[in-house]
Amino acid sequence: MQQRHGRSADPRETRLRERLETVRARSAKSSSWRTSTQYLSRLMNKNGFVPVKARLSREDLAFLAGAREEVIMFAELGVRLLDLHRPQESGGITSDPGSPIHRCRACMSRWPCPTFRAIDDAFNV
Repeated sequence: MQQRHGRSADPRETRLRERLETVRARSAKSSSWRTSTQYLSRLMNKNGFVPVKARLSREDLAFLAGAREEVIMFAELGVRLLDLHRPQESGGITSDPGSPIHRCRACMSRWPCPTFRAIDDAFNV
């Protein structure tokens, strides 16, 4: 069993970590469509569709097969983490009553907590 920081890893953590690493690896191997979408949007017909003829690699197809569900899953994960990790007043004595100290309601770290910062950093690339 995998060890992290001197303790046995939870099998659920191992499974989730492997799943996330698989999604990340599959995504990194696929081609970006960012530049293609600008060109393709100009080809939209009157019914709102774009006829596409594309050469896709095996990695592109593997990515596209699960992309919609994985994006929904990650968005839900992000929302749930934000619901858990949000500020609350710490209730302690402060020298500035107009600006009380806040702590994360889930992990009790000083606000913004490491989890919130990690999410914020991931979306501010």
